[in-house]
Amino acid sequence: MSIAVINVEEIFSGIYFIEYEDGRKVLATKNLTPGHTVYDEKLVKWKGEEYRVWNPYRSKLAAAIINGLKEVPITKGSKILYLGIASGTTASHISDIIGKSGIIYGIEFAPRPLRDLIKVSEIRKNIAPLLKDARLPHEYSYIGETVDVLYADLAQPFQAEIFIRNAKMFLKPGGYGLIAIKARSIDVTRPPEEIFEEQKNILENEGGFEVLEGVRLDPYARDHIMFRMRYNI
Repeated sequence: MSIAVINVEEIFSGIYFIEYEDGRKVLATKNLTPGHTVYDEKLVKWKGEEYRVWNPYRSKLAAAIINGLKEVPITKGSKILYLGIASGTTASHISDIIGKSGIIYGIEFAPRPLRDLIKVSEIRKNIAPLLKDARLPHEYSYIGETVDVLYADLAQPFQAEIFIRNAKMFLKPGGYGLIAIKARSIDVTRPPEEIFEEQKNILENEGGFEVLEGVRLDPYARDHIMFRMRYNI
């Protein structure tokens, strides 16, 4: 027997909590492409609208929101540069949020996940997949415009430096950054807290960012933190 939905509450622009009659709450976005799923996520109908349940074990942004992220600087019409977009799980929910007037430029180095992303982008027209290396932003300088938000999920040793390099080329002054830092990709021998503090210092002192908050992503993603930042260049 299916458990009934009793309420849908918007907690950030385009982001919702769905409440079930058994007391459970799940994160969701309103489906930009009704009837279509991206990663076998559950679709929920409520008052004539269709919502996609957002799995925090599959998306670090969802994990950050559930773990208490205070603001999400992504809204309808936002322009996003997404580094390490992979097959598009998180990007598909961002696609829901920004709507048809927004755009996601998705940078992915690995051909296999990019093929999956291309299939997603055929239905979601606000995602532009690019087979590029995020370490070399000049190779996709033809994007030709600044973005409102720079988002990154990179399993790379120099995550902060790559982020800064892209910000200097693409992020508008006063824009926002969201980066999921994976400690084990930087150094498996040092405590994650030490690495997070080091990366924060690089972003602030070398990148011109003001780190507004840092949210640990456990238990959804071990030894990860999400930084939300403002670009003060």
